[in-house]
Amino acid sequence: MNRILIADDNAANRELLEAYLVGVDCDLETAVDGEDTLAKVAAFGPDLVLLDVMMPKLSGFEVCRKIKDDAATSGIMILMVTALNELGDIERAVAAGTDDFLTKPVNKVELLKRVENMLKLKDVNDELERLRQYIQQMETR
Repeated sequence: MNRILIADDNAANRELLEAYLVGVDCDLETAVDGEDTLAKVAAFGPDLVLLDVMMPKLSGFEVCRKIKDDAATSGIMILMVTALNELGDIERAVAAGTDDFLTKPVNKVELLKRVENMLKLKDVNDELERLRQYIQQMETR
């Protein structure tokens, strides 16, 4: 079963995203700030993080960069969910390593489609990695 972490310092935003994801077959966890997000990534091991940009302690940009720079977590898909929609903000999100972004207010249909596509992509990437490891094992025999 897929695991999704919702990281947003605003309780109403977390609750809305949770409500939108009710029909998705997944385990959900939430985080309230940047540091909490990194701790939950380590403990919960999500496949996908819905990551708010403007959070206390560490911004979403910083959290994204830390997740993507760590070999143990770099395969986690990140969907930045933000009220920011300036071109510079989008460029910063891409530079930090985000896989996609969605602007607030969040449209439920768009969110669900992106989540579905990102989880499929994660499954394909995971399978590709398993095949790579298998091939390497066969080559060393």
